[in-house]
Amino acid sequence: MSEHPETDKEQTFLEHLVELRGRLLKACGAVALVLLVLLPFSRRLYETLAGPLLAQMPEGSSMIAIDVASPFLAPFKLTLLLALVIAIPVVMYQLWAFVAPALFKHEKRLARPLLVSSVLLFYLGCAFAFYVVFPLVFGFMNKVAPEGVAVMTDINRYLDFVIALFLAFGLAFEVPIATIILVATGITSTAQLASARAYVVVGAFAIGMLLTPPDVISQTLLAIPMWILFEVGIIMCRFLLPEKEAAEETKPEEPQASN
Repeated sequence: MSEHPETDKEQTFLEHLVELRGRLLKACGAVALVLLVLLPFSRRLYETLAGPLLAQMPEGSSMIAIDVASPFLAPFKLTLLLALVIAIPVVMYQLWAFVAPALFKHEKRLARPLLVSSVLLFYLGCAFAFYVVFPLVFGFMNKVAPEGVAVMTDINRYLDFVIALFLAFGLAFEVPIATIILVATGITSTAQLASARAYVVVGAFAIGMLLTPPDVISQTLLAIPMWILFEVGIIMCRFLLPEKEAAEETKPEEPQASN
């Protein structure tokens, strides 16, 4: 037995800090590497991002840059965020490598597919926003512009707007993962989630109203996928957590209190 237990504990804690530092440096290095690769294409990347808006704008109109540094900062900001998104698998792997030794075997078996699925669902949500939502939303906004008003969007404000939509749809597509975590941790059950379906639909439209621009199209396009993904989450819970489902079915009913 060690004569200095406090020193041993401190050393173990420091070892964890050193490992965490190494994992963070590797994650930051991956983001920096992707950023360096994408920087020469920053202008082209912004042109691609602006495509859905430019396609809906009246002929002869264009986007504008209000701030002096916007022509440089807006494409750079987009490239930095895109580098972070592309490097998410490496970041998640470093997080997993740091946390995995402390998990039980059954927790690891469940956590691996959840991590992979969460990244893929986030990518899918962003792609859905870009290819489906953006053309409809920008088309609607340009059509409702008052007569005589020239639609000339600032490039920096446009970037902030689309980033908010990307985050909204990316996070909304994580509904199946959130559903599985709720059931796996015992906070709720698949039967309780299924019985609350009507409230989930109302909540999805309320979230769509809060997270998207004030138009019915984008709100509906966010709410309906959230509801569908909620149903997918219930199905995945029954497939990935059969023991939870069996335990819920065999759970004895609470006796009613006698008068």
